[in-house]
Amino acid sequence: LIRLMISFVEGNSPSWEGYMYALIMFAAAAFQSILLHAYFHIVISAGIKIKTALTGLIYSKALRLNSVSRNKSTAGDMVNLMSVDAQRVLDMCTYINLLWSGPLQIVVALYFLYDTMGWSIVAGVVVMVLLIPFNLVVTRFSRKLQVCQFILIGVSLCQPPLCRCCLWGSCKVLKLYAWEESFMAKVTGIRNQELHHLKNAMYLNAFFGFTFTCAPFLVSLATFAIYVLTGNILTANNAFVAISLFNILRFPLTVLPNVIISYVQAQVSLKRLTKFLTLDELDETNVHKKMPSHISNQAIHVDDGSFSWDVTGQPTLHNINLNIPEGSLVAVVGQVGCGKSTLLSALLGETEKVTGEVYVKGSVAYVPQQAWIQNATLRDNVIFGRNFDSRRYHKTIKVCALETDFDILPAGDMTEIGERGINLSGGQKQRVNLARAVYFNADVYLLDDPLSAVDSHVGKHIFDKVIGPRGKLRKKTRVLVTHGISFLPQVDQIVVLQDGRVSEVGTYKELLANRGAFAEFLKTFAPEEKSGDAAREQESCPDNSQGARVMSRQIAREQESCPDNSQGTRVMSRQIAREQESCPDNSQGTRRKTLRSRYFTSKVAQLRHAKPMDSITWSPYISFQVKWVVFWTYAKSIGVFIASIVILFMILSEGALVGSRIWLAAWSADNDTSDATRDMYLGGYAAFGFFQAFFVLVSSICLAFGSVRASRSIHDSLLIAIFHAPMSFFETTPLGRVVNRFSKDLYVVDDTVPRSTSGFLRTALSAIGTLFAITYATPLFLSVIIPLGIVYVLIQRLYVASSRQLKRIESVSKSPIYNNFFETISGTSTIRAYHQQQRFIRGNYYKVDENQLAYYPLVVSNRWLGLRLEFVGNLIIFFAALFAVVGRDSIESALVGMSITYALQITQTLNMMVRQTSELETNIVSVERTKEYADMETEAEWVVEDSRPPKGWPDKGRIQIEDFDLRYRANLPLVLKNISVDIQPGEKIGIVGRTGAGKSTLTLALFRILESAGGRIVVDDLDISRMGLQDLRSSLTIIPQ
Repeated sequence: LIRLMISFVEGNSPSWEGYMYALIMFAAAAFQSILLHAYFHIVISAGIKIKTALTGLIYSKALRLNSVSRNKSTAGDMVNLMSVDAQRVLDMCTYINLLWSGPLQIVVALYFLYDTMGWSIVAGVVVMVLLIPFNLVVTRFSRKLQVCQFILIGVSLCQPPLCRCCLWGSCKVLKLYAWEESFMAKVTGIRNQELHHLKNAMYLNAFFGFTFTCAPFLVSLATFAIYVLTGNILTANNAFVAISLFNILRFPLTVLPNVIISYVQAQVSLKRLTKFLTLDELDETNVHKKMPSHISNQAIHVDDGSFSWDVTGQPTLHNINLNIPEGSLVAVVGQVGCGKSTLLSALLGETEKVTGEVYVKGSVAYVPQQAWIQNATLRDNVIFGRNFDSRRYHKTIKVCALETDFDILPAGDMTEIGERGINLSGGQKQRVNLARAVYFNADVYLLDDPLSAVDSHVGKHIFDKVIGPRGKLRKKTRVLVTHGISFLPQVDQIVVLQDGRVSEVGTYKELLANRGAFAEFLKTFAPEEKSGDAAREQESCPDNSQGARVMSRQIAREQESCPDNSQGTRVMSRQIAREQESCPDNSQGTRRKTLRSRYFTSKVAQLRHAKPMDSITWSPYISFQVKWVVFWTYAKSIGVFIASIVILFMILSEGALVGSRIWLAAWSADNDTSDATRDMYLGGYAAFGFFQAFFVLVSSICLAFGSVRASRSIHDSLLIAIFHAPMSFFETTPLGRVVNRFSKDLYVVDDTVPRSTSGFLRTALSAIGTLFAITYATPLFLSVIIPLGIVYVLIQRLYVASSRQLKRIESVSKSPIYNNFFETISGTSTIRAYHQQQRFIRGNYYKVDENQLAYYPLVVSNRWLGLRLEFVGNLIIFFAALFAVVGRDSIESALVGMSITYALQITQTLNMMVRQTSELETNIVSVERTKEYADMETEAEWVVEDSRPPKGWPDKGRIQIEDFDLRYRANLPLVLKNISVDIQPGEKIGIVGRTGAGKSTLTLALFRILESAGGRIVVDDLDISRMGLQDLRSSLTIIPQ
């Protein structure tokens, strides 16, 4: 069509032929646009389905992994598979057909080039063939760098503190021990290795860009050189038809290497996915659910069982033989590390069965030693997928001593529990876990020391009302791991473990009569436990009139602040009744407990009046556009000077490209065929091409250098901010959100933002250059630039605003997927014990679907944009051809060829420009999200030079707490009020109180994990609020709860 149009301008054909050619060009371009976007919609939709399926497979596989496989694939690895590898597979689906269509386009373009330029194209083919080995070498290096980068991303996610510490809830330990700097150094070391590979990959891509900028130019230069040197005359008809074919050739030559790299990356990802999905799973035959007929009255039967956490390792438990009848209560006791918890895991099928057989009849409920709490309401944690039965539920809550705890919370049992149960104490978590098991109404209960985390009188209540022979579970089979000797006389059978073997089995009296190791153990520790219980009872019911008067004054103060609260009165009445039941024979103690109950109830009333607060802060959907300060932040991270150099050399490279086309038009229009003129034009054309490639190389290297610098700066600021964040941040921020920052967002900052920045600048400059060239050739084109520009801007603004919002919603809706995944990983044993895998898998599907509700419209909006923008581009083709027909008498045929050649490029250029604009805005959101954390409120200074304590401080150990108040967060009520204590050096102080009274909170105040709301703490005559946190915390020590 270009050849026909140039021939029309040069000849004397009737005008209708030119108009017909213009219409045919428009129709062909429009038809191509429709087919192209239909194709993209089909393949991207297929890719989304594959990614969704992979996410579901990874999640369900994580629920089936055995202990050995879980050690091989950490939580960070699995998140990486979900966030990066699945996305790589999706990206590959989009362009995989280019692996065959790209070479096909090259062959077709070469055929038409041969038809236009003859055997001169052999020179161009030789250049392309010579570039193939270079491409293979670059691809091989790229693959190696990709593997290294993926490994280091996984390592960095699994390193403390990013996963095990700040993400698994242990950041408090880091702060208490002042370990932040050493852990930061570890993470930074791994990050530096990752950046080293990233830098090499970016420099490699810079030379890659140089090569593929040179490739079309070298092909065209070689072809034109041979063509004119063999005596042919370069005409506009030949030159610009050839240039158009070279542009067609340029797309597969440019994209194909990227597709190959994408294919390599997807191949690496598929290998990682395959490796994970083929890991060993739990053997379902470890535990048989059907009991043999000869032992049908047994609930649990283990026959000569040996169990190990690793098939290749030594067994942890040896020659285990157990017979537990239905409805019996069996206690498992032994020293720490003897294998009690492993025995319960073996009954659940969590360990590897080396020898023997295990039979467990009926359904199982499991209470782990470390309580597992979901990020859901208290009621959802208790019913755990069962249908809600109000009567059974309230009986469960009562026997598990949770009524009082529910009364405290603003929304009762409908209160949303934060991630990892952050707003529950250890005892409350354990009682919720126990309530879950009781409500589940299973046949067999496996209880792994559930009473260790609760107060002694609460433990007695739970044993009497739930576990014991008169408890709610009295007709169920119960296996209780315990260290509480006082409960052992009430059990039906005791199993004594020693060094992984069953040393004794029998009733309490039988084991005493045997006078074995268990009897000696009881004689040694039973008196101590009795004396300890007596002391605790004496502390809980003291006879101290002065203390009563103090409590009365506290009650009076509390009642003044909350004088009238009927709800609180009802709570108080229930609390008084319960407390009176706990000490029925001690009138003085009863009065004391009543006073304490009133004091406690007044705090309940205060909480009732307080404004309810969510335990988790939610990431908002920001509706406004990305602020320029975000772009400026990234530019400063790169370096303003480096950014200026990048832009300058990109402008120069585009200028060299436009100059080469104008030079070619002048060459083809010049009738002087002398050797000197030919050599001048050939040399000038070569110079323009080499300058373009050189400027591209310099800009790419500068951008690569600046991008690595920005990645390091952004990561370091994010890491420092996370380690300086107060504990309230970790308590109110979901795990998946932090993972998202350190995985997906940093990956985007490392890899996608530099490419988006480069792509945006190049396409914007290319669009400007194209419009300039068309206007230079056909000045009439200026008349349509403004209306087409208005349409283009309207489409762009509508699309960019929508896609930006959809991208934000998609990013925010992705965090719950990671939250749910980490939560599931930490509670896998509990989920499997209750056989709730399918429910959790369906829940994961729902969260993924919620994410796809934003992602799929984002993909569809790309097709919407593409069709409309390409329609604008097709109109530009039409008007360029139309104005060439109108001005045929005043325009040279060479300029017409250049104008239409550029017009054919404009469709892709305009499309890519909007896409790159949108991609840059949507990806720069990752910089905005990391900046949000980097700018958040931090703890006090780690070191205050003017207030550093002397060496050896504290050397005495005197602690003075003066009128000390404390609240968890600024908008919450006080949890410690007017505490005044003077602890002398060398004293041993016990802090007692019921669950949630503030015992741990007071110790956290000593380390300034929670800052004072009033008063002060003085240690050895130094006010701890004046010194740096590192100086304070490194001078004290603690064994955390």
